[in-house]
Amino acid sequence: MGRSFMAQGQLVDPTASDDNAADILLVEDDPDDAEFILRALKNCSRAIRVDHVTDGVEALDYIAFARTSAQQNTQILPKLILLDLRLNRMQGMHVLRVLKSDERTQRVPIVVLTASRLNIELMESYKLGVNSYVIKPTEGKKFQEAVVAIAHYWLTVNESAPRTGV
Repeated sequence: MGRSFMAQGQLVDPTASDDNAADILLVEDDPDDAEFILRALKNCSRAIRVDHVTDGVEALDYIAFARTSAQQNTQILPKLILLDLRLNRMQGMHVLRVLKSDERTQRVPIVVLTASRLNIELMESYKLGVNSYVIKPTEGKKFQEAVVAIAHYWLTVNESAPRTGV
């Protein structure tokens, strides 16, 4: 599976559950973008556990494991998924389709964080139920600010759907 980090940079056990941590599943195959996103999350006002996978197959494997584990602990599913669209082995659009069509995962907010400016991908993402579509800013400071704003909104400001019935 992928790597797990606290936003402060410590490696953590991906199977551990911390009810006080806000979990993000980062699905990003570009190592530079992934490291940049992880560094940006260090600037959040609270500790955030980030699990990182590098392709669509790993993302669905991660979620399948989380759903199985959720029978014992409903806090295992991530509270937010940051999803790139252009991934190796399985494209992000397919991951989005699978997760939003499954009643056990359709309430998990998914933010597409991509470089794609294709209108057809934007339209298809919303058709499939994405919660937000963000084009990665090319300027480093704006990219960092966007990541921090996304995490703050979805993990602090937004009132999430109840996790019962997972």
